Amino acid sequence: MDQTDRNEPLRFAFAHNNFNVVDLEKSLKFYREALGLTEIRRREKEGFTLVFLGDGQTAHQLELTWLKDFDKPRYNLGDNEVHLAFRVNDIAKALEKHRAMDVVCFENTAMGIYFIEDPDGYWIEIVPDRR
Repeated sequence: MDQTDRNEPLRFAFAHNNFNVVDLEKSLKFYREALGLTEIRRREKEGFTLVFLGDGQTAHQLELTWLKDFDKPRYNLGDNEVHLAFRVNDIAKALEKHRAMDVVCFENTAMGIYFIEDPDGYWIEIVPDRR
């Protein structure tokens, strides 16, 4: 294990989020087409495959885990209160694209945001870039 200066304060940084998926190829296609994510790296093991996706703009990654012998969603997602969020530079254009893909599952026009749903039922929040 890496030894660092014991007096140096701990610094944590986001690395990735994980979603378990039933159909890896279907999920890869969704994330590529809906959000422009690309595969950064992949780890193949006997019982599972991990694929890390990136947006090409930030260091944050989405890890898709495909459990090869699992044929149904791994978790009860409940009300999808835990979710990923993506900022977009043109929310109207993004909403039009996602409506055409038929993946919009909830719109909050008062807040100017909406959610899309991936093939495994995970909700992804889309928010306007207000920076």
